[in-house]
Amino acid sequence: MSNARTAILDRLRAARPAPLPVLPEWSVTIPPAERLNRFSERLEASHAEVVTSTSGHWPSLLAERLKARGNTQGSANGSSVHYPPGTHHGRCLADAWTDKPELRLVAYDQPVEVLKDTLVHRVDAAVTATRGGIAETGTLILWPSAEEPRLMSLLPPLHVALVEAKEIYGTLTEAMMVQNWSAGLPTNALLISGPSKTADIEQTLAYGVHGPKELLVIVLDP
Repeated sequence: MSNARTAILDRLRAARPAPLPVLPEWSVTIPPAERLNRFSERLEASHAEVVTSTSGHWPSLLAERLKARGNTQGSANGSSVHYPPGTHHGRCLADAWTDKPELRLVAYDQPVEVLKDTLVHRVDAAVTATRGGIAETGTLILWPSAEEPRLMSLLPPLHVALVEAKEIYGTLTEAMMVQNWSAGLPTNALLISGPSKTADIEQTLAYGVHGPKELLVIVLDP
């Protein structure tokens, strides 16, 4: 037994180590000038809506979109929108909508056990920020936090996502490197490429079964 073991170990020691695999080229192939268009095209192909606004005008643009959406759906009660009051964009939204009683803001400022019924049944939309976007695939990057929990982008029928144009990266790898993801990740890192969709055995797509039925992306481009 010892001779056989020795022979096996001798062969392993004599064997030449296998060459390391050739790693793929991770360099960015999408020029910065083309990223916004590529990002928008990919998202729209996945049934999301993408609009561009300035950092100061987006609350007014969102109000117009929600009013038009309510008119289309025959809603006489306006829209209820979940928002994060402790964030910069949450405060901007609250300040901009003080004269819009038909648009009711619902603060996400209580534990989920208290807000669960509201999230599921009593709001029409939720507004969140993002960590940026990926042009290659038309994908949003979200890092949920205590101020903007994951449920805000998961339960309401319409998810409104804000993304800075300067934070649209060519690839996921570029985003990870530029933002230094290796220094620490949240409990959940979300990659969203359109509204929720699923298919049955006949391959018929249905939207909104496991999440928002609609996704509105507002690109902030100063």
